[in-house]
Amino acid sequence: MARIFITGSSTGLGLMTASLLAESGHELVLHARNSGRAKAAAASLPAAHAVVEGDVSTIRATRRLAEEANRHGPYDAVIHNVAIGYREPRRIETADGLPHVFAINTLAPFILTALIEKPKRLVYLSSGLHRTASAALDDITWETRRWDGTQAYSESKLHNVLLAFAVAGYWPDVLSNALEPGWVATRMGGPGATDDLDQAHRTQAWLAVSNDPAALVTARYFYHMQPREVHPASRDSSLQERLIAICERLSGVKLAP
Repeated sequence: MARIFITGSSTGLGLMTASLLAESGHELVLHARNSGRAKAAAASLPAAHAVVEGDVSTIRATRRLAEEANRHGPYDAVIHNVAIGYREPRRIETADGLPHVFAINTLAPFILTALIEKPKRLVYLSSGLHRTASAALDDITWETRRWDGTQAYSESKLHNVLLAFAVAGYWPDVLSNALEPGWVATRMGGPGATDDLDQAHRTQAWLAVSNDPAALVTARYFYHMQPREVHPASRDSSLQERLIAICERLSGVKLAP
């Protein structure tokens, strides 16, 4: 059985994925933003091996989360599920002076990827909205542009794909893939979402543990366990490297090739 760490797993798709994997006997380490959410997650999934706490909106707290997660590793898979949604009405700065959507959706997965001991598999949750994103990284922290919450979210989800594919090149011994769960009626997706909630958590679980040859791949993108087209810029190695360089500069954390 595998040991799996899932970020943002106190509720929503993260907890659904953890519950599905726990049903198959896998060991789950959950993540919650604070102690209240951690207690709720432990109550929701008593079979979980542990619940670690950490607010990934700040660099310092994300680094501490990586340290805490490593105490319960090593992992067979890490699922980068944590994210903030697409309906953010304004640019909110974190303690590091970064927009919260970028800090949580882009920078936190980068820091955790770099600092958590390499697993056998990495899974990054993106969104179909990544295909509408601008691939320009000139104003990645929204300092000069007028804030657009949907566009900021879409760009962060493109960043997740770029990171997944970059890591696949950096670490050939790790299976690193991305996926979109679909627009589903979670707290983030909202009540008007039209996709199938019962399918939304299955691809990430499949990529994390399955021995199906279709899952034993790297630098791929999926939807409902089927390959799906990505933003054309996703496979631009120079863009991948530029994103890595920006994240390294902003976080002070290096991603070792």
